[in-house]
Amino acid sequence: MSEPAQQAKTFANNGKEALLKTFACVPEDKLNWQPAGTAKTALQIAAHAAVPNPLFAALIRGEGFPKASAEEVFAQQAAAEAALTTRQQVVELIERSTVEVEAALDALTPELMATTIETPFLTAPMTFFMTLPGLHLYTHASQIDYLQTIWGDMEFHM
Repeated sequence: MSEPAQQAKTFANNGKEALLKTFACVPEDKLNWQPAGTAKTALQIAAHAAVPNPLFAALIRGEGFPKASAEEVFAQQAAAEAALTTRQQVVELIERSTVEVEAALDALTPELMATTIETPFLTAPMTFFMTLPGLHLYTHASQIDYLQTIWGDMEFHM
C-alpha cells in the first residue's frame, strides 16, 4: 500500500474513533434532542456521517458516482439515515462502513490514485476522495461535540 493510501486509511480510522468517542458520550436522553426544530439531533448527525461511506468506498474503488441525479442520491442517503433509529444501528454502520472504506484504500492502485473523479458536485483528484471519509467523520464528530456544549457538557470528547 502506498504511503498516501496508508495515511488516508489512518485518517478514516481516526475520524471513526473520534466520532464514536464523542457519540458514546451523548446521554440517552439527549440522543434525539434538538437545539431548534430544524436542527439535526446527535443521532441524525452520526447517521449522516455513516451513510455515505459506502459511496466514498465505491468512488475510491474507481466505480464512479451512481447513475442517478444528485437529488436522487441525496434522497436515497436521507432515507437510509432516517432508517437508523438507534445508537446501536448507527455505531454498527459506522464500524462496518469504515471497514469498507479501509478495504477500498487497501486495494488502491497507483494508476487509480492518479485519476480524477467527476461527481455532480465537483471534479477532484482521487487524493481528495481518499481523505474525504476521514474528513467527513471528523466534521460530524465536531458537530456532536458542539451539541454537547449546548446542553452544558463542556468536556472535549474527541
